[in-house]
Amino acid sequence: MVQELTLAESKTVLDAAEEKAEELGVPLNLAVTNSEGNLLGFRRMDGAKLVASNIARNKAYTAAAVKKPTHELKEGAEPGGDVYGLHTTDEGRVVVFGGGFPVEHDGVVVGAVGASGGDVSEDMEASQAGLEAFESLR
Repeated sequence: MVQELTLAESKTVLDAAEEKAEELGVPLNLAVTNSEGNLLGFRRMDGAKLVASNIARNKAYTAAAVKKPTHELKEGAEPGGDVYGLHTTDEGRVVVFGGGFPVEHDGVVVGAVGASGGDVSEDMEASQAGLEAFESLR
């Protein structure tokens, strides 16, 4: 049986990520996907940057698709890297900077979370808060 992040769990992840964004004082766009990168939930906080809404979804999509945090793709995607130009593939949906994390259970990717609209470090903190909330559920 394939395990997946549930809709109820995605709401918990979004709530925790939003709470962290409020704590940081930065309005973010927040997205949660299933293991295939299909959107389960999205939240655009009041005042969040419009341009960042697609980026948040794409961060979650990327993390699910490559099964690793998006910030780990940065170095390889730079000129001279072994996956240089990666961000131009998959119809431009691949994000190679921080803010997207796979959600894992028992070593299996069951979904992903992405945040965008702040500094990369703020996006990463919000997504990590969502991950921690998920881990407390299972």
